[in-house]
This record gives sequence, structure tokens and C-alpha cells, in this order.
Amino acid sequence: MKLADRMGNLGTETAFEVLAKARKLEAEGKSIIHLEIGEPDFPTPENICNAAIDSIRAGDTHYTPSAGIPEVRKSIADYISRTRGIEVHPDEVVMTPGAKPIMFYAILTLINPGDEVIYPNPGFPIYESMIKFVDGVPVPLKLEEDKNFAFDPEDLRKLISPKTKMLIINTPQNPTGGILTEDVIRKIADIIKDRDDIIILSDEIYSRLIFQGEHFSITQIPGFKDRTIILDGFSKTYAMTGWRAGYGVMNKELAQVTAKLMTNSNSCTNAVVQKACIEAYEGPQDSVDEMKKEFMARRDIIVEGLNSIKGFKCNIPLGAFYSFPNITGTGMSSKELSDHLLYKGGVAALSGTAFGEFGEGYLRFSYANSRENIKEAIRRIKEVI
Repeated sequence: MKLADRMGNLGTETAFEVLAKARKLEAEGKSIIHLEIGEPDFPTPENICNAAIDSIRAGDTHYTPSAGIPEVRKSIADYISRTRGIEVHPDEVVMTPGAKPIMFYAILTLINPGDEVIYPNPGFPIYESMIKFVDGVPVPLKLEEDKNFAFDPEDLRKLISPKTKMLIINTPQNPTGGILTEDVIRKIADIIKDRDDIIILSDEIYSRLIFQGEHFSITQIPGFKDRTIILDGFSKTYAMTGWRAGYGVMNKELAQVTAKLMTNSNSCTNAVVQKACIEAYEGPQDSVDEMKKEFMARRDIIVEGLNSIKGFKCNIPLGAFYSFPNITGTGMSSKELSDHLLYKGGVAALSGTAFGEFGEGYLRFSYANSRENIKEAIRRIKEVI
């Protein structure tokens, strides 16, 4: 079978590949500590599960509008209006099975062959994958360790060309745990304010998992709401990764086009899951606060532990649940060391190069695991290093 040429441009998400290798080793009897996969290890809050059960019993088992159930879209619009301080209408919301389709649809809808897209690097690998898939030109914006994995806005200015059609920003960040401060975001806005042909894809999936300061969205700056697509969802905040519940917030015209893509691909997002999302946003938030508190405790343990290992140097992450230590002092490449830790130490982590060319010299550890397992992982790393 001959595949379409475009399939050669499609990348992958290495976390799932490493997870498969780790599971294979476990099946062979080896003990593995999983610090590779980016999902909370907490159960979905009981009130959300109960809402889904009630929805099934109420008969919510049929097709919904492609953009999402109206009352769900209203709940999301109210949440974004409240948390970002902007006015969002339900017609500006499109519900999708997970937040990742918003990346897919946004780039597919807006980028023509040869158009340039500026994206963070190291960054979520699907950004670059999708840009290449549509024959766009990926333009990496380097995140700097000495800036706590932010960047100098003047470096962004240098990358902008007449062919630039989209800017992707992500805060808090995967894989670094860094954030873009309000000051940096305002400088970004000032740089591109006169280029209204540049659309911003703002990946805010970790917005509730920020440990210092407050989340700030570029949509809060006058003139930027209608030219920005907010990507958000329920997977990280409510430990709902397997539910596949995400959404995009965008201007009404683009929302209509995105809904048409939903019609052509998924028809709609699971009806029961959508109803449970109302409970997520409108029900008790205690579980979110507790999860964030626990992540902060784990962060402190893993950062202290990594910095005690010869050849490692780790910044303090300000959000999400990832640490991104510099491992150049070990004398090994990122891929060599990640393989060494997996096969010799029983610790699954990701090579920094899984997140782009500027990830060389780093590893990503997810601290979405227990304190005890994190401490054991540090012990094992020290042993094999």
C-alpha cells in the first residue's frame, strides 16, 4: 500500500513510544518507575464521574451538535470569561475530543503551503508535526534555560517575516515547566500588533497548574481576542486524560469552520463526557486545589533530587508538572541518557530532543507520580550515573 506523500511529514509524540518500551520491560519482569507520561496520576473527581453516570442514565447517548451541546459551550464560555476577564459567547466555543484536535484544526484551517509558523522549541512535538503535515514552514523560537525557559521578545521579532501567518505560544509550558509572564506576553503583543494577519494559537491547557503568580492570556490585551485561538481542556486540570475533553475559543467565523471540520472527522464529542464537563467547571474545585498543592510538593522533591545528581542542573518549574534538567554535565546525549536510565536504572524519562532540536542536553521528567516513587527514581538515577 502506497501512502500519501504527506504522511512522511507527520511526526509523533515520543512519550507514548517510551511508555510502550517501559510496559514491555515491565511485562518481562523489570521494575519501572514511570516519569515519562504527562498525565496526572490522580483519579477523576467523584462528582464528575457521578455526573457522567447520571448523564448515561438520563439517556444522553446520541449525537450532539458538532460544535458541542449548547449548555456545555455556555459553561465553557462563562468559565473563560471569568478566568480571563474577557467576554466570550457560546458561539465562540468548539468542543473537541481532547484539546489536541484544536492544534490540528487551527493549523489545517489557516496555514497554506509555504506559510511560516513560529512555535516554541523545546515544545510540544505536535506543533512542529502539524506544521509540516500541511506543508507549512516551522520556525523554532528557542526557549532559554537562563530565562527560566522563557525567551527574549526581541528574538521573536527577528523571526517574523512577510510569510509569518501564525504564532504558537504555550504557558505554562510542556516540557519545561516554564511560564510566560504578563510582561513578556505584552511585549509579544506589541511586536505583532500591526500584523493582524498573524493569528495566535495560545495553548493554555496547564493554566490552572501555575505555582507562581497568575495566569495571563494574550486575549486579555485589547485587540487580541478575535485574532487568538485559546486551546484548553479538562485532561490536566481534572485528571480526565482518558475522557478526551477539550475545546477551542475563537472568533465566531473561525468557530463555524472548525465545527465543519468536526462534522467531517469526529461528528461530535462524546455526549456523556460533555455533560460531565459542566460539573467539572461548575461543581466543587477542592480536588483541583489539592492536586496543585501535591504537585508543588512533588516538584520540590524532584528538583532537589535532580540537582543532587552529578552532571544534572535543574531549574525550578513554575507550572505544569514537568522538570527539564540540563544533563550536559554527564557527558551523554539526551537520547543516550534516557535509554541508559530506562534499561539500566528502570526509570522512564524522555529525551529533550523529543521536543525539538533545542531540547538536546536535557531530559523531561513528569512528576505526576507519587513522592515515594520520585524519591526511588532519584536513588536509581544516582546509582546508574
